[in-house]
Amino acid sequence: MRVRGHGQAGVEEADLDLQDEFPHVGSESGGTHPAILPSAGAEARRTLTSVTPEPSTRTAAPAGYAERLRAPWWMWPTALGVGGLLAAEIWMGYDGLRAWVPFAILLPVSLLGPWWLGRIRVAVTAGELQVDDARLPIGVIAEVVALDADGKREVLGVGAHPLAFVIQRPWIGGAVQVVLDDPADPTPFWVISTRHPVELATALVTAKRAAASS
Repeated sequence: MRVRGHGQAGVEEADLDLQDEFPHVGSESGGTHPAILPSAGAEARRTLTSVTPEPSTRTAAPAGYAERLRAPWWMWPTALGVGGLLAAEIWMGYDGLRAWVPFAILLPVSLLGPWWLGRIRVAVTAGELQVDDARLPIGVIAEVVALDADGKREVLGVGAHPLAFVIQRPWIGGAVQVVLDDPADPTPFWVISTRHPVELATALVTAKRAAASS
């Protein structure tokens, strides 16, 4: 595996041992590999087509992966408290319907916020990466980079690209950058938040190898 700087771990298709590829990603000390940044004046997908070597000829079974980007536990009582405060402001000590209708409506509605924010599901199958209702065929993936918190900030900051597809949840530190090699798609890469960047990256590489060998 190549060492290329601070903040992340790269996942290469030609690596032979997935168990030893990412020993430091996600630790508090940070990983050792940088995000892939688009070069100025050139399409990112074209400058990165030769980054990943040819896939290994070893046959690997597709690695299934599924994760929901749920809201953290503290967001639920916070939302409930905000809903209760708004209901109390409307109530203001009145009798009748105004005494209970605001609470009956606003308390359940306030819980829709955390549920909506945590609805995104990320999954890897034998043929595609699924992120909510977006689908990415495994065959167009050129490289996968597992990002820790520092790497995620880098790729969404100095490494940001206006055409990148980003699903970002601020309460989740890790992410995966999926670099594309698809002449029909101007999107240079995807950046997807995940609590398990190494596991997701490994599942993508394994599925890519299996698709190449089939």
